[in-house]
Amino acid sequence: MGNADLIRLIDSISRDKNIEKDLVYEDIESAMASAARKAFGETEDVEVRIDRMTGEISAVANGEQIEMKQLGRIAAQTAKQVIIQRIREAERGSIFDEFSQRVGTIVTGTVSRVEGNLLIVNIGRGEGFLPRSEQIPGESHHVGERIRAMILDVREAPYQVRIVLTRSHPDYIRRLFELEVPEVAEKVIEMRALAREAGYRTKVAVASIDMKVDAVGACVGVRGSRIRNIVDELGGEKIDIVRWNESSQILIGNALKPAEIQEVALCFELGRATVVVSEDQLSLAIGKRGQNVRLAARLTGWDIDILTPAEYNKGLDDLHTALRSIDGVDDVLLDKILALGIINLLDIKEVGTEPLVKELELEEELANRIVETAEEVCTRLIEEEEKAKAERAAAEAAGIVADDADGDGSSEAEAETAGDTATETTSEGETEAVAQEEAVTEVPVPAETEAASEGELEAVPEGEAVEQQDGAAADVPVSCEAEAVADGEPEVVSDGETVADVAASDGNETGVVEGPVHEVTPTTVEDGGGDVQQG
Repeated sequence: MGNADLIRLIDSISRDKNIEKDLVYEDIESAMASAARKAFGETEDVEVRIDRMTGEISAVANGEQIEMKQLGRIAAQTAKQVIIQRIREAERGSIFDEFSQRVGTIVTGTVSRVEGNLLIVNIGRGEGFLPRSEQIPGESHHVGERIRAMILDVREAPYQVRIVLTRSHPDYIRRLFELEVPEVAEKVIEMRALAREAGYRTKVAVASIDMKVDAVGACVGVRGSRIRNIVDELGGEKIDIVRWNESSQILIGNALKPAEIQEVALCFELGRATVVVSEDQLSLAIGKRGQNVRLAARLTGWDIDILTPAEYNKGLDDLHTALRSIDGVDDVLLDKILALGIINLLDIKEVGTEPLVKELELEEELANRIVETAEEVCTRLIEEEEKAKAERAAAEAAGIVADDADGDGSSEAEAETAGDTATETTSEGETEAVAQEEAVTEVPVPAETEAASEGELEAVPEGEAVEQQDGAAADVPVSCEAEAVADGEPEVVSDGETVADVAASDGNETGVVEGPVHEVTPTTVEDGGGDVQQG
């Protein structure tokens, strides 16, 4: 390799690795000196120089000029290893310096591999590490996916530079707003406060230094175009943009949006804000699992207690009742106490006597009596409340036991009723079956009837049943006497009508009598009591 090639190679390494040329020259000179010492002995004083303009190499050992070509293959391998090691160290230092200056900025990279819950992202000259704790909950990524994240930290490891990325940090939201909203990047709109629960909801308080620029409208964009891009980048995370106000009361009301509040009481001694909302706005103000009020507290820096009007008024009534019993306490003093943000007995117990003495200029004895009375009444009210809760729990438990007992008794009664009903049904069924069987086998005859037996006619008394031979069913009851006629002629009813005529007169043209009618065995009877022929 010629001298010109050496200079061109050093320029390429310096440009690709982002390393200064002088540093590359120094590394090569140091590697050649190490190789020469290994060839001539460790005790030798070896010095190697490379001309920066021509690339000519000159080496001196103990004041004598030597040729590097005479060192041999082993010395060349030693020089190669030292050069590679020195250049890698210089490159790591360059990467560390570069990304250390970019901490807090957003980078875009490609997921190169996944190691458990750790994502390795290729961000150019280095690899970024996105741990599970810095990922947005619920998100999943795959190899080859382009991802945007913020550089959280840069650490120097023994063999690499560890670049830690984040997507869940609150400052990541700030950087996204700077990318999407020019007014934020130009500092026309200031993001005064920010509270975030990654993957769920973020609240941002913004203010404008230009009266002509609407801070909330500029962040939202035309038809929500600007905020929609940020929401899409965060995977659907909800973002609430709140108008900043120097008044803590107004700011707390804005932070609890979309809930409408009625009153805000601030206690500076406790750093607590008591917010009164109506019953229908209570769940909206608290939010899902307390998320809305929790983010509002982080955004405003106040501990927020949300009460209904009934709870708020009860605390005031207990406070008035307890303190009015103390000598020296009047309505004016009560108003001053309320002006401090003290709205119930617990607040007096937590505040103590010092604010009462300093702020209200009360005597220490009176302040002590106020605090002691508040503690006593508060303790008594708590005991009464716990006792009432215990009684309600016992009553509820007794009611549940009674309901269970009633349920068991009802079940037994229902079972007995069902058994009785089944018995009655069976009895009725048996009775009906017996009645039908009797109706089939026996038919009462109202008048005297002649029956044929062994060729003779027998008179059957009135009210007895006529049994049919050969298993035949009983005849249909007739209201008058029935006489047998000559062979081949139909039976004659008392009024001169045939059975077919009677059936037809009842609306049955087929001559079949409706109801439980059975087959009648035709017989022929001669006038004058002759022989009977059975067909």
